[in-house]
Order: sequence, then C-alpha cells, then structure tokens
Amino acid sequence: MCRVYSNTLMMQQVLAEPEWQGRLTEPDLRALAPVKEQHINPYGTFALDMHERLLNG
Repeated sequence: MCRVYSNTLMMQQVLAEPEWQGRLTEPDLRALAPVKEQHINPYGTFALDMHERLLNG
C-alpha cells in the first residue's frame, strides 16, 4: 500500500505543474489510477499450471 501512496503523491506533484494543466484528456486521467501496479510483484514470480491442483497445506 505504501507504493500506491507514493505513486499518488508523485502523480499529484507532476500534474500540479502548470505545463500539464489542460493537456490530459478525460481518458488520460482515467488511465492514471495509482492502484494499477501490474509491473510490481513483491513476492516473486509464480508460474500457474491450470491443469494441476494445488496441494492442501
């Protein structure tokens, strides 16, 4: 959650700059959701095999 917070702060700082005022369209602003972090995986990589059942642990 800390990453989402820091991303939000960075976006607010950049978007507050005068040169960005009025440049972004409605779809651009919708795409800036700070929660979208598919590129970050703090737990490593997990290969999923949909043909194999998970072990009950």
